[in-house]
Amino acid sequence: MKTVIVTGGIGSGKSAVCAMLRERGIPVYDSDSMTKSLYDRYPLLVAELESALGQGLKMPDGTLDRKKLAGVIFSDSSAREKVEAVVYPFVLKDFKRWRSRQGKAPFVVLESAIILSKPVFDGIADAVVLVDAPIGLRIERTILRDGCPAEAAMKRIKAQEEAPREKVTAVIMNDSSQERLRDAVEAVFFDKNAYICKLVNTQN
Repeated sequence: MKTVIVTGGIGSGKSAVCAMLRERGIPVYDSDSMTKSLYDRYPLLVAELESALGQGLKMPDGTLDRKKLAGVIFSDSSAREKVEAVVYPFVLKDFKRWRSRQGKAPFVVLESAIILSKPVFDGIADAVVLVDAPIGLRIERTILRDGCPAEAAMKRIKAQEEAPREKVTAVIMNDSSQERLRDAVEAVFFDKNAYICKLVNTQN
């Protein structure tokens, strides 16, 4: 089963691209939402995080205190590295298990903004599609989506690691209408002359 990573920074529109792929019947693993669900599905993961950080992270009902974890991550870079060292192997294992159940799909998509900069995921992708947009447009979209001021939107965008361009197979520029974006998705993923379409057709 071939794996295509779809990546892009805040406000780029990678989620919109993935929604279009789902409409075409392509299974998409949203790493952000799936990671959040791992904390609920695997109590061992929370226990390992507590051990790595040396502090409790559970609410009175035994579930993860997500705000506390976020506070630790954003205030301490070394703590963030410890969290990633625990969480990302869980995510990778969960993705592989999920991928194994998508037997009839032509390929699967792993959606993530940051995965290319994480060594644990090296070698997982057969192709990488970067969704991009001009910085001004990304700021506008972030403001509209999150209701935050422009300064906060810019800060979040700048804080996010950019995808290493040498790992990118194709770029979708999302700077126009939804119709143009849909055409770009069609060209990159489904056109018979596109690299990804050729890749899928040679998997057997």
